Amino acid sequence: MKGYRVLALVLALAMLLSVASLAGAQGGAFVATFDLPTTPTTEGPLAGVDPSGQTVVYWHQHPGDREVALNEMVAEFNANNPWGITVEASNQGSYNDIYQKMIASIASGTLPNLVVAYQNQAAAYQLEDALVDMNIFVNDPQWGYSEEEQADFFQGFFLQDINPQFGGMRLGFPPNRSMEVVYVNLDGLAELGYDAPPTSWTEFGEMACAWTASAEGRMGYSIRTDASFVAAATFALGGDIFDYENDEYVFNSEETVYALQFMQDLLAKGCANRIAERYGDQNDFANGKNLFYIGSSSGLPFVASAIAESEAGEFNWTVAAIPYADLGATQPTQNVYGASVSIPKTTPEAELAAWLFVRWMSEPAQQAQWVRVSNYFPVRASAAAELADYFAENPQFAAAFELLDNTKTEPPIASYDPVRRAIEQDAFFAILDGADVQSTLDSLTDYANEIYQTQFQP
Repeated sequence: MKGYRVLALVLALAMLLSVASLAGAQGGAFVATFDLPTTPTTEGPLAGVDPSGQTVVYWHQHPGDREVALNEMVAEFNANNPWGITVEASNQGSYNDIYQKMIASIASGTLPNLVVAYQNQAAAYQLEDALVDMNIFVNDPQWGYSEEEQADFFQGFFLQDINPQFGGMRLGFPPNRSMEVVYVNLDGLAELGYDAPPTSWTEFGEMACAWTASAEGRMGYSIRTDASFVAAATFALGGDIFDYENDEYVFNSEETVYALQFMQDLLAKGCANRIAERYGDQNDFANGKNLFYIGSSSGLPFVASAIAESEAGEFNWTVAAIPYADLGATQPTQNVYGASVSIPKTTPEAELAAWLFVRWMSEPAQQAQWVRVSNYFPVRASAAAELADYFAENPQFAAAFELLDNTKTEPPIASYDPVRRAIEQDAFFAILDGADVQSTLDSLTDYANEIYQTQFQP
C-alpha cells in the first residue's frame, strides 16, 4: 500500500505539472533558444552584439557518465544552433581545482567563457570584477526570458545566484540542484513500531536510540560535521546562518545551538557515532547497520546501488525532510545547493554566446535529459512533465522532489569557503568532544564575521 500511495502521488504531481507546462506552451510564453532571432538586437545593453561564430570554452567538473552525456549534449548544441557557436567543454577537475585555476586565470587575464562555480566562489571571483552580471541576459527582451518563463523556474533556485554582497548582481545561473535529506530505513522503523519518518529531532533521537538498543552492531546515526548539515539543520528549525539585513554571519542563533546541542547529546547517549572513514555513514546505512543517513539527494543512485549489492540484503527505504518541528516550525525548510555556471568577462560576443548555451541547457527537454543522467533536480517545473516515468521508477527521487516548495540556500558570500572549513575542522569537532555549544558557536560567529569584514569585501 505504501508503494501504491507514493506512485499515485508521483503521477498526480507529474500530471499537474504537465497541465501547467502545456498551458504555458500553448499560450506562447515559452520560446525555444534555437527559435530566437539570429540578428543582433537594436536595444538595450546587448544592442549590436552578434554571437555568430563564437567559440565558448566551458570549464566543468563532471566525470564519467555525466561527462559523456554532457559532451553529447554539447555536440547537439554545436550542430543545431543557428549562430554557428561552438562550445568546447573541458573537465578541469574538482570544484576546488577549478577554483584555484580560475584565481590564477583572473590574475593572468586568460579566462574561460563559461565556468562552474558555487555561489561563494563566484563572489570571490567578483572581488576582482571578473564576472558578467547575468541579469543582463536573463531580462533582455530578445535574448532573455519572459515573465512566464522566469516563473517556470523553481524560485529558490532562480534567485540563488543573485548576490547581496554585490548589489543584487546575478553572478551565475543554475543548471541543476540537489538538497540535504534524511535517508530512512523504513523496514527498520516498522520493526521499532513506527510508521513514518521523524518530523522533529526529538523523534529522530527516540528512533535512533531504540534502533541502537535493538541489536548488536546497530547504530542510530553517524554524525555529519560539514557546513551544509549545519545550515540544513538550522534552516529546518526556522533559522538562518547569515543575517542578510545586517550583513553578518549568525552561527549562534537558537536554532543552530539547538541542533548541535542535540548532536552532542545524541553522541553522549551512545545513539550516534562519528563517521570513521569517508562515506562510512552512507555505507553503514546501505548495509542496514544505521537507521538514518543524512546527505545530498544527488547520492540517491549510489545509495540504491549499495543497498542492492549489500550482503545484508535489500530493505525498504525512502528520503524525508530534515527534522523541523522542535522549535515551532510547521513545515520543513530544505537546504538546496549546487554549483551554478558563471560567465567571465571576455568579449560581449563570447559572453552572449555562452549565455545562449546556458539558456538552451535550461530548456525543459535538456533538463529532463540531464536529470536521467545526473539524478540532480531540474531547475524548471515544466521539466517534470517529461519525467513521469523517471519518478515512477525512482520513488525516492520523487519523495525528494516533493520537498522543493520551501527551500533556503547557504550564503553566497565570498568568505564562505574558509568559514566552512572552520565549521567542519574546528567548531563541530570541538562540540562533539564536549565543548560548550553556545560559546563555541559565539566564537565561530566572531571569527566568520572578522574574516568577512577584513578580507572579503569588494
